[in-house]
Amino acid sequence: MTIRVLVVDDHPVVRVGVQHLLANDPEVEVVGEAESGPQALERVAALQPDVVILDMRLPGPDGVELTRQLRRRHPEVKVVVLTAYRDEEYLLGALRAGAHAYLLKQASHEMLCEAVHRVYRGERLLSPSLISRVLEEFEAMARERVIENFHLTETELQILSHIAAGDTTKDIARKLHWSEATVHRRVQEILAKLNVSNRAQAVAEAIRRGLI
Repeated sequence: MTIRVLVVDDHPVVRVGVQHLLANDPEVEVVGEAESGPQALERVAALQPDVVILDMRLPGPDGVELTRQLRRRHPEVKVVVLTAYRDEEYLLGALRAGAHAYLLKQASHEMLCEAVHRVYRGERLLSPSLISRVLEEFEAMARERVIENFHLTETELQILSHIAAGDTTKDIARKLHWSEATVHRRVQEILAKLNVSNRAQAVAEAIRRGLI
């Protein structure tokens, strides 16, 4: 088995360095390189690599758009992002575009080789320092989806937090500068939206759903 790899980076020293790192792996063959997005698309079509290793900052389409185009035109090709940029915009953009791995350039030789093999097998891989950021983003997305499903407002989430903290109707009314009648009405609306009978059940459901 030989895994055919194309290296895409606008810095020649990086392209040479990546090829050098992969040269000792008998199961990996670097079949070509490219220095821009358009050139990468041409080389992929001509060379039919199994894995493309690319940077985020490239002349022409950036790494996110290049990944998107590669996945659309050549769905069988796996994409490994190897970049110095840990920005959330690039990281999440690349993953949403279909990248199979996102590694920082300080990744070890072993991690880069492992990434090539794992994405070739259809697996996914992230630099360890980026995993918590991705998990936080997906947790936030899941929370937003729950909020939308239950049609909860930011004010209602605030009230839920007060209830979870043990605040009484009187406490909440004082903190929000509302009347107690208004607080009672809003709490009843929250219970109805969550389909629960009392405050304790509302807190339990909110915690279970990651709302508070």
